[in-house]
Amino acid sequence: MTGKQHASRIHRKLVDSLYVEAMLLADEARAYFDVVGRDEREALEALNRVAFSCELLKVTTRLMHIIAWLLTQRAVDAGELTPRDALSPSRRLGDAPETDPATLAAMPRQAHAIISTSIELHRRVARLDISLEDPIAPGSSPALSMIERLAASF
Repeated sequence: MTGKQHASRIHRKLVDSLYVEAMLLADEARAYFDVVGRDEREALEALNRVAFSCELLKVTTRLMHIIAWLLTQRAVDAGELTPRDALSPSRRLGDAPETDPATLAAMPRQAHAIISTSIELHRRVARLDISLEDPIAPGSSPALSMIERLAASF
């Protein structure tokens, strides 16, 4: 990125929507893992009980990375942080811990749904984070850019 500052390309409504989604998922995960999940965890085989606990930590880690990133985007929107500062490695979206498909398949239905949702939400936010690396040139049009890419493919 050059020395120029670029406005965030992520609309505030999208950031707010993702923030609400992340907070609702965090609340759902907490409620599940604290209450219902305890009973379901105890019904699992010993190795799967350990995996269940590890997956809880992974969900929490994903959600905290997402929420921190979204708060950074809000700070940019509010003018409290420059878009350039938001690209600092410490303010980028943290890496998501991997979940093994076989482990995911062994989880109870509701745990599986929460884990899968956290993975998908992290992937969506990661695409937004990556999109910030390419600044918008002044006066450029996303529609024109798309037309140019389509023309180049033929």
